Amino acid sequence: MRHSTIIVRADWDDVAKVWVATSDDIDGLATEAATFDELRDKVLVMVAELMELNGLQSDLPEIPVHIMGQQIGRVQNPAFN
Repeated sequence: MRHSTIIVRADWDDVAKVWVATSDDIDGLATEAATFDELRDKVLVMVAELMELNGLQSDLPEIPVHIMGQQIGRVQNPAFN
């Protein structure tokens, strides 16, 4: 395995109204969910399954999975009021 920690990126899709998760550390990881908590649960299951399917091994009894969420918000510029 490339890293002792798996990094997962979670982005909010404002059009579809879902969180979308992908990772460069685990081939095939791509999923979506309506809430961040639901996404986290799906990601953890998928990481374990994909590690086995991809033949990834680690010496760690538990592998940290960092799910980094990003959501863009906007505020009205007061100069334009």
